[in-house]
Amino acid sequence: MQESRTRKVVIAGVLGAIAAFLGWTHWGFIPWFSGASLTIMHVPVIIGAVLEGPAVGAAVGLIFGLFSMLQAAIAPTGPTDVWFTNPVLAVLPRLFIGPVAWLVWRALQRWPVAGLIGAGVAGSLTNTVLVLGVIGVLGYVPWIALPPIVLANGLPEAAASAIITLVVVAAWRRIEFGRRKGANL
Repeated sequence: MQESRTRKVVIAGVLGAIAAFLGWTHWGFIPWFSGASLTIMHVPVIIGAVLEGPAVGAAVGLIFGLFSMLQAAIAPTGPTDVWFTNPVLAVLPRLFIGPVAWLVWRALQRWPVAGLIGAGVAGSLTNTVLVLGVIGVLGYVPWIALPPIVLANGLPEAAASAIITLVVVAAWRRIEFGRRKGANL
């Protein structure tokens, strides 16, 4: 029992550090058309939830959200970063990424490839929908402007999250994928 708890704390810390590193170095942002970026900073949250459960996913999500808020306050990179100094926008939505991804993984784990893809998509869309939802509720952007953002950024982010989650978790757990196992994907 103690070994399992220690493992969960270590995994949460390492994945939280990876999320912070992705944000700090901007490696967590993939350049996209029209100057926008696709974020993959939520992928460590999804991976943590799939590997170690919803509590680890929520913990990594908390680290991701706090880092996002801190970076928006200390080193903003754009005019909308000031919005992310609000913990309701920066932290609260990120707490749900891991638990949602874990629920999808648990429902589909009988089919590991589909389960990992589903967890990646669900976790990513949870981030997108909740962050944009809070932006709409707070009145920062009109509601009519949000669906195009989901289509232009949210869906490609979900696809990237699904692929990264599948590859990383399959390699870690040595899940069979075709005739190959784990890292031989």
